[in-house]
Amino acid sequence: MIAYNNSPIANDSAPNELHESASVAEVMRSLFNTARQYRERFDVYGSKMSFEWPLSEHEPPVVHIGETPHRVDVLDFAHLLPEPIQGFTTKGVYGGEQQHLSFIQGAGHGGSHPHLAHQFLMSIVEDREPFPNARQSANWTAVGILAHESALKGGERMNLPEWTLS
Repeated sequence: MIAYNNSPIANDSAPNELHESASVAEVMRSLFNTARQYRERFDVYGSKMSFEWPLSEHEPPVVHIGETPHRVDVLDFAHLLPEPIQGFTTKGVYGGEQQHLSFIQGAGHGGSHPHLAHQFLMSIVEDREPFPNARQSANWTAVGILAHESALKGGERMNLPEWTLS
């Protein structure tokens, strides 16, 4: 078996109940030893509307309204960034020929990296709390860590630490 980052698990999938909501989010990634394109996805399922990340690169995501699927274009909000970093929401800049597909797909995590970095730096310049703040960031990181720990324990249900909920 080929391992990625020393993980014995080729595919991680984690359903997440959203705090104080009837909605459920599922986070999934296929890393190695799988006959499919590399994929990280974040799907959200609610009673009236759901969002599903694309199954393959260059396909649009799907929004389900009731039981009717609608392919949608995800907007690029690069125009909200300073011009010198706007281009980094749509293409990767990591390494040479051996770039991992996760970085080629919208500069990593759907183009969010330049927005997160800009938000953090501007919070320092403007002396304000960033979004996401430290607690929110720790919460989102803990979800991934606990999902992987759950997979290593055969799917055991894991709860977020109490400090992440306030």
